[in-house]
Amino acid sequence: MRLSGMLLHTTREVPADAEVISHQLMLRAGMIRQVAAGIYMILPMGYKVLKKVENIIREEMDRAGAQEMLMPALNPAELWIESGRWNVYGKELIRLKDRRGRDFCLGPTHEEMFTDLIRKEIRSYRSLPLNLYQIQTKFRDEYRPRFGIMRGREFLMKDAYSFDTDDEGADASYKSMYEAYTLIFKRCGLRFRAVEADSGPIGGSVSNEFMVLAESGEDEIVHCVACDYASNVTKAETLEVDYPAGEQSRPMEKVHTPEMKTVDEVCRFLKVTSKELVKTMIYLADDTPLAVLVRGDHMVNEAKLLNFSGAQELKMADSAAIQKITGGPEGFSGPVGLEGIKVIADLAVKGLKNFVTGANENDYHLLSVNIGRDFEVHDFQDLRLLEADDPCPRCGSTLTIEKGIEVGHVFKLGTKYSQALKATFQDAQGEEKLIIMGCYGIGVGRSMAAAIEQNHDEDGIIWPMPIAPYHVYILPVSMKDGEVLSAAEDIYSACIEAGLEAIIDDRDERAGVKFKDADL
Repeated sequence: MRLSGMLLHTTREVPADAEVISHQLMLRAGMIRQVAAGIYMILPMGYKVLKKVENIIREEMDRAGAQEMLMPALNPAELWIESGRWNVYGKELIRLKDRRGRDFCLGPTHEEMFTDLIRKEIRSYRSLPLNLYQIQTKFRDEYRPRFGIMRGREFLMKDAYSFDTDDEGADASYKSMYEAYTLIFKRCGLRFRAVEADSGPIGGSVSNEFMVLAESGEDEIVHCVACDYASNVTKAETLEVDYPAGEQSRPMEKVHTPEMKTVDEVCRFLKVTSKELVKTMIYLADDTPLAVLVRGDHMVNEAKLLNFSGAQELKMADSAAIQKITGGPEGFSGPVGLEGIKVIADLAVKGLKNFVTGANENDYHLLSVNIGRDFEVHDFQDLRLLEADDPCPRCGSTLTIEKGIEVGHVFKLGTKYSQALKATFQDAQGEEKLIIMGCYGIGVGRSMAAAIEQNHDEDGIIWPMPIAPYHVYILPVSMKDGEVLSAAEDIYSACIEAGLEAIIDDRDERAGVKFKDADL
């Protein structure tokens, strides 16, 4: 490729709205251009990289026995209504109507479409297992699109779906995809870690995320220094806390805490630590109120709470709802005297004695509150976010927390979609059974951006060779020196003949400009 004929405009200025280095460098290097918030053109130099990531994905997916196809981006609402996700997916789902008033959405993911295909095409166990995949544009109306192509409203994704007759076969498909993903990200030159993860709106019983390790990552991942435990922080397990035995219960006491609403304010006023205070958080799970108890130094893990509640939607109660449910204002909620509401507590609250809670009364808290004597807990569950000093839930050793960028996610879906859409097959005995499914996604553009986050210096991008746009960059420092130009052309021709992807900077520019662009 000759640089003089390429659509490539570089800039030395760092774009003001580009928060992460991959966004900055892709804009400066002329690889992407923004059309609207979260929507980008991929220009020729960037597209070269994107296609290389795609080709690595294709080779490993094909090697694993998956078959490529292409689904429409426009999905009929009927399928999403049938699966139950039309009304619960949220505002990220881009909905629209055609000229006849029929409802459609732009696919953020394609479980419904693939399940619909299989239920119409598959009749017998002899046609299974199957693994189908596509590389296609997806659409999600992100509340806050940012980080360039890392979190956009329109993005390129590889999604695959496996279909098996039993759990054993589904486990084999999952393992095959897990191994294929490991090879894909290794071939892309990425430093990554596979971690346990929450399945979120996709659903299913088990999932793993593939995280590229980078300080700019939005996600936190935790891993043990002694064993192979690794998890996304939102999924990471926490254990019951061992408290010193022998502490005697003291009489409960109501105390005046004027305008003391926050944990820090109450603890300073009462001269206690945050570990001696229990927060009562009021949530609405499908409009059913829940009182959730966590220690003052802990945070509720809403992903865990949503999974435990079994609700479609979970949200914190507003001030008016808290007043109605507890009888007191926000900031003074407590479990004592609550009626008609389920009280659930984190494992770290179990065994805690003589703690502080809100009194469900303005400007008052309760001292020396004890479970069993003063109120009842309906259930104890792991409901909190893991902290840096928590022990490993597997071996009890030290945990390390790092930042990561999710580039891939694999799910065991089970029968979530096959049951909703009635995707069945006949087994060897002629009995009708539900197909067991798996789902496997890779962010193609996100993988490209993650590679930059891991591989750059103060001058620009340092591509891993397998996804570099060109293998060789030939830079004649003077286009007016015939000997230099001849040598450059000879090298360029030799590279092309050898099967190397080469680019020659044949622009009539100063040497310094060429060096800067080459580094960029």
